[in-house]
Amino acid sequence: SPQDNMTDVAVPENILKKRERDARLKTERAKEAELKRQKAAEKKEKIFKRAEQYVREFRETERKVVEERRAARKSGDLYVEPEDKLIIAIRIRGIIGVPPKVKKILRLFRLRQINNAVFIRVNGATSNMLRLIEPYVAYGYPSLKVVREIVYKRGHGKVRGERKKLDNDVIEQVLGKHDIICIEDLIHEIFTVGPHFKQANNFFWPFKLNSPKGGFKSKLIHYNEGGSAGNRGV
Repeated sequence: SPQDNMTDVAVPENILKKRERDARLKTERAKEAELKRQKAAEKKEKIFKRAEQYVREFRETERKVVEERRAARKSGDLYVEPEDKLIIAIRIRGIIGVPPKVKKILRLFRLRQINNAVFIRVNGATSNMLRLIEPYVAYGYPSLKVVREIVYKRGHGKVRGERKKLDNDVIEQVLGKHDIICIEDLIHEIFTVGPHFKQANNFFWPFKLNSPKGGFKSKLIHYNEGGSAGNRGV
């Protein structure tokens, strides 16, 4: 019958090969998707564990300081606070009348515009430079809370010269070789001024902050004298 003849017709070899190829690709894609899911789940767990570890670490550090303060008070000794290792500096004045040396230091710190903010490692050289540019910046020693807030709310990374919104994939892409794979790693490296502070800090695009309500008061006057410029402490 005509129907029997139809079932006897051989499927062309090229169609069979295409079917085999499509089935193989489908299997490969499914394997890749499963592998991707597994890796994402592993990374998520790793990030969660690190975040927990950092919380424990910061709490332990705070607890030690409190205990040492109490012990010093009890024994009548003077407690010496741990030295600050991190500064956040904000540009508060424009370019008019800026001396060349000051301009050079502001560029070195990447404080090119008013309301730009950057993190700076405290050492002899940076302390001297900050003193030279004090009339043009406000700076102080940020708490962990301040570092977290500025990174999460204002943080952007630099990827091949472009400003990118922070996310874990962008961070891992640029800083993964330093074992910095997420925002919490980045915050930890900055706040503790870790071994890869320079790379982590250079990854940040300078933070763009808003002016305080009512603007900065008395930009030309030092903070100690009731103005906005210079070292504001903690």
